[in-house]
Amino acid sequence: MTTWVDTPGEGRERGPLGIGRAWVDVLVRPRGFFRAGVVPGDQAPGLVFAVVVAFVFVATRFLLVPDSIPAIQGGPVLSATLALLAVTLLVAPATLHLTAAIQTLLLIALVRDRAGVSETVQTVAYATAPCALAGLPYPSLRALCAAYGAFLLVVGLSEVHGTSLTRAALAAVLPASLVFGYAFGGFGAVVSVAQAWALI
Repeated sequence: MTTWVDTPGEGRERGPLGIGRAWVDVLVRPRGFFRAGVVPGDQAPGLVFAVVVAFVFVATRFLLVPDSIPAIQGGPVLSATLALLAVTLLVAPATLHLTAAIQTLLLIALVRDRAGVSETVQTVAYATAPCALAGLPYPSLRALCAAYGAFLLVVGLSEVHGTSLTRAALAAVLPASLVFGYAFGGFGAVVSVAQAWALI
């Protein structure tokens, strides 16, 4: 419990205020955030951050696009509640760690001197920051959030693992596609925007 409540000498401030500050910092000054805010063995705040982003994304989508609520017995309210619990307790943590594992393997192949797995988990987690807004029913905004999230992942990998942006981008292609293209709906949003432009 003290790992979460206490503010360590390095890393991020804990609690709701810390999550809010991390969200703003990673969006407006990503290089500085990843350089100072990602530290070895401090995964808990990053995991909580990613879960909160996923929760906000799904909750916003359910609230504003009721048709997106999966059909589960018990009506839309119970269905939405069960889906949010599944995202919070299972899907988001599992997706984060699976993506971080894939990201780690790609970094091993491309970056000789790199930081550890814990730092990679944190980098992937904080790169999801823009997607807290991706649940709003605007495909162009969702596409922008996904693109900025992928950009943050590249910047974060470059800063945290001390490598070039080119190598970081190569290492990030697959993880970014999984997280921002599929999980947060970036690819579908791009298709929707393209179709809308084609009709103009």
